[in-house]
Amino acid sequence: MTQRMRRILTALPLLFLPLFAARGQVPSAVSGPRALPFSGTVKYDFHYAQNAEFGSSLGNWQTSVASGTASYANLSRHLPFSMDYSGGYTWTLRGPAYATGLFQHLFLSQGLDHGKWNALASDDVSYRPQAPTTGFSGIPGTGEPIGIPSPAPPSGQTILTLNTHVVDNTVAGTLSRRLNYAYLFTAGGTWNLLRYPDGNGINSNSPGATAALTRRLSARDSLSARYRFTQFTYPDFNFSFTTHTGMLDFTRAWNRRVSTDMSGGPEWTGGSRFAGVPRALRASGTASLTYSFRSVSAALAYNRATNSGGGYLIGAETDSFAATLSREFRRSLTVGLNASYMRTAGLQNNGITNGKFAGVQVSRRVGPQITFFVNYTVSDQSTSSALPGNALSGMIQMASIGIGYGSKERHIGH
Repeated sequence: MTQRMRRILTALPLLFLPLFAARGQVPSAVSGPRALPFSGTVKYDFHYAQNAEFGSSLGNWQTSVASGTASYANLSRHLPFSMDYSGGYTWTLRGPAYATGLFQHLFLSQGLDHGKWNALASDDVSYRPQAPTTGFSGIPGTGEPIGIPSPAPPSGQTILTLNTHVVDNTVAGTLSRRLNYAYLFTAGGTWNLLRYPDGNGINSNSPGATAALTRRLSARDSLSARYRFTQFTYPDFNFSFTTHTGMLDFTRAWNRRVSTDMSGGPEWTGGSRFAGVPRALRASGTASLTYSFRSVSAALAYNRATNSGGGYLIGAETDSFAATLSREFRRSLTVGLNASYMRTAGLQNNGITNGKFAGVQVSRRVGPQITFFVNYTVSDQSTSSALPGNALSGMIQMASIGIGYGSKERHIGH
């Protein structure tokens, strides 16, 4: 058994820890012909694709990928639970093995609605052979739908990589209390960890806490005052630094189709146990626009914040922009588009990395459950930082063709 395989097998159990935590949400089936003691909706899909990739200075290679997705949501009003999963394997048929390996992504969400109190807990865990770029799986060319927002939070891997296996896990929880008709108070915490089993990235932990007071201005408008604290620690280097962020957030539902959300405020970096991360005051903010109507959905999102460094820097200031569009024609032809840009600037004044991605996919449904698809994606990254060789440098293009099988959404249980 190779050293890499031993490291992968050591990391894989982390992916299944959330499953044990979620067992309490789905009681075991009883024996006999009785109905299941839980109810919900289930959907699953399978895809197979052949990919040709062109890497300019990296050379050309061919891969095949088999993958599947599954989703479940219960029908409980007071204890809503949902699960989204995507996983598969990529084989290199010819050329360098830049993306070979197993990929998995699991997102669990459990809510609690009890009068004026509301709680939500989630776990987002993934294992991939490269930094995520598109779709829920994060892997281009699988055939899964693109152009629709993913249900999980965005990854902190803002530097694109090749042949880099990463365990990325984010646990989050919030508790809300409605004070009266106009005011809502929310408090919560998060914990993110990045682990590189092959030792080709910087391991990090990012625990944090948030608090917010929201004022409902009208049936369509609300204003929030938010505070966020985050500590970034690096277990292999034994140092850390913290950020304190205050923001005002304004949301508006313009109509049933269009909504916007804008926030901004100062962010203070301090409390460093490492002289290379200077104390500084910066700007932080987010902005988003969503549109949804019948067969068309679209979204624009921008985010500016401090993160752990994308796996290759000790702290970084990031600017990210993402755009998605999905359009269905005559219920049998779907066109999906997505594009993203990520700027990662090291807090130690050690360079800037610019990553760009764009993809288009055309899917044609043949019959109720079979789909054929073609996909084209392009990734490009340039950097002035001293990054290792597994960080993408230059442009990669991918052309894919494949077939998929999708189940109808089924109701199970009583």
